[in-house]
Amino acid sequence: MAAIDAIIDNFSRHQRDAYFSGFAADATFLFYTAPHRLDSRGAYESLWADWERDFGFRVMSCSSSNRRIQIFGDTAVFSHDVDTRIREHDIERTVLERESIIMERRDGAWLCVHEHLSARPLDGEA
Repeated sequence: MAAIDAIIDNFSRHQRDAYFSGFAADATFLFYTAPHRLDSRGAYESLWADWERDFGFRVMSCSSSNRRIQIFGDTAVFSHDVDTRIREHDIERTVLERESIIMERRDGAWLCVHEHLSARPLDGEA
C-alpha cells in the first residue's frame, strides 16, 4: 500500500519524476481520454509532456476514496475512486474517475505494471 500511496501522493503534487518512478518501464495504460492503449511508461511520459505543453496541464490535488487492495502473491490489484483537481489553460476543474492499478513485486519493490482509468458517474447516474 505504501507504493500505491506514493504514486497517488506524487501525482497529487504534480511531482512528475517521482510519480513516474512508481511505474515499470513496460507498464501499460488505458485512459478514457486517450484514443489508444499506451504500451509503456515512456509513452505515458510523452503524453503527459504534451498535456503540459499544449494545455498548461497541472495537477493541483488528488484524493483517493473507496479503496480496496487485493494481493495475489507478487501481484496486487488496487481500485479506488479518484477526485482530481487539475488546471488547464488557467482554468481549474475537478475530474471524478475510477481507477484500477495493477502492481507487481519486482526485485523486492512494488511497481505499477498497468493502470486503467475511467470516468466516474455522479451519484444517481447510471
